Amino acid sequence: MPLQPLAGMRVLDVTTSIAGPYCAEILAALGADVVKVERPDTGDDGRAWGPPFWNGESAMFLAVNAGKRSLAVSLRHERGREAVLRLADTADVFLQSLRPGLAERLGLGSEVVRARNSRLVYCTVGAYGHTGPLANEPGYDALMQAAGGLISMTGEPGRPGVRVGSSLIDMGTGMWAALGTLAALLERERSGEGALVDTSLYETALGYIGYHLVGYLADGTVPKGQGTMFPMVAPYQVFPTRDGELMVAGGNDRLFAVLCDVLGLPELVADERFRTNPDRVHNREELVGIVSARLRTRGTAHWQERLTAAGVPAAPVADVADVAAAEQTEALGLLQQLEHDAIPGLRLPALPLSFDRERAMHRHGPPAVGEHSATILSEAGYSDEEIAELEADGVIRTR
Repeated sequence: MPLQPLAGMRVLDVTTSIAGPYCAEILAALGADVVKVERPDTGDDGRAWGPPFWNGESAMFLAVNAGKRSLAVSLRHERGREAVLRLADTADVFLQSLRPGLAERLGLGSEVVRARNSRLVYCTVGAYGHTGPLANEPGYDALMQAAGGLISMTGEPGRPGVRVGSSLIDMGTGMWAALGTLAALLERERSGEGALVDTSLYETALGYIGYHLVGYLADGTVPKGQGTMFPMVAPYQVFPTRDGELMVAGGNDRLFAVLCDVLGLPELVADERFRTNPDRVHNREELVGIVSARLRTRGTAHWQERLTAAGVPAAPVADVADVAAAEQTEALGLLQQLEHDAIPGLRLPALPLSFDRERAMHRHGPPAVGEHSATILSEAGYSDEEIAELEADGVIRTR
């Protein structure tokens, strides 16, 4: 069995969409008992995001909610909020991504919840952060790719910017939230006290453009879309071959020399235009033209085999179908098969993390809305009669 460092800990996951749920999914795979708090009528917003759907279940929801139990409870109802507070009294982590100010208006803000349980780690996943002129504004991944500068530097030269094709900011924010939560839990072992952890999509976006920010501060460079080119290194981009495309990384002078040898262009090494990386970046257009002409003479497999054997990093441009079928994906066990009532043969991405060569795995598939409501409330001390009354009044939902 891989390590389960959070075994015995309980996380209340009061989040929707991707960032917060992904954080909670990470914690669940590390052993925590994650209680996903969602609306009784529709559940998490992410359940309706699609297509694609898999037997009626949103692919987006499935990807970030494995390993959790579902408590379907209305936070608009006083008795629903009280149920969540009772669970928080004995929980280790309270994770929330409600719209700015909503947790406080509902009586579920950090001051109220932590006053009841001083050992609790309270983690907020926000849009623009906890302070500043935009602190009360909501946000989503694509919005933050725009506000955080990513769209302006992504895409082809001379054309409008484009969104990165995955929810990069959401997933990254979920990872930061998990890291902050783990750090706070570690500190609690020393101090006995919980903490308030705060992260946001905007902060993650700026973290992802770190060296571009430094470059701007250094000399005023404002990056624009450059296709697949890595702006600080040449040659480092996708090149056309006779039958496809190949990413090639000649990342330093030694690799450039090896690349030139494989391509049969040894004269480029001594060419004054290409002697150092700054020279090659300055004369990128000429260099790319020469390298492209040579790579077009043979197929992708030929060049990848020769470059890889020589130690030059190179990879064909794969699509999602290629990645799902790749031998490397299979060898690493990155697609995990899980039991699910509605989806026979469900496979989901496992965590990109291993302990002692064993992958951190999801313990079970994503839950149905309210699948565990009765069990969770029973664990909090509610009687069968009280649970039935809450369901009859529309405060909770069970399956």
